Amino acid sequence: MKKMEIIIRPEKLENLKEALDKAGVNGMTVSTVMGCGHQRGIKHMYRGTELNINLLHKVKVETVVENSVVETLVQKVKESVGTGNVGDGKIFIYNVEDAVRIRTGESGEDVI
Repeated sequence: MKKMEIIIRPEKLENLKEALDKAGVNGMTVSTVMGCGHQRGIKHMYRGTELNINLLHKVKVETVVENSVVETLVQKVKESVGTGNVGDGKIFIYNVEDAVRIRTGESGEDVI
């Protein structure tokens, strides 16, 4: 199993949810986060003063999937939320040793 953390622009969340649903992903956790990457924020002029906003609002979607669907899912995410511009986001993929459904005690891939 793999855990995918997908950090995207907030306005692309609905596109991502549709792509995950079409790919058969059953569950996800969505968080509002702030951060910066290579973009290093944005600069705005406010009343003649330049403001450097270095933490941008993003959305983080976390899901755990079977190993066999990771590459396909990465491609679908890139197609559904990518704009080709700086700040589109990132996908982090981690190994998951085990998962346990608290209610029934089931474990492994049956849980996801």
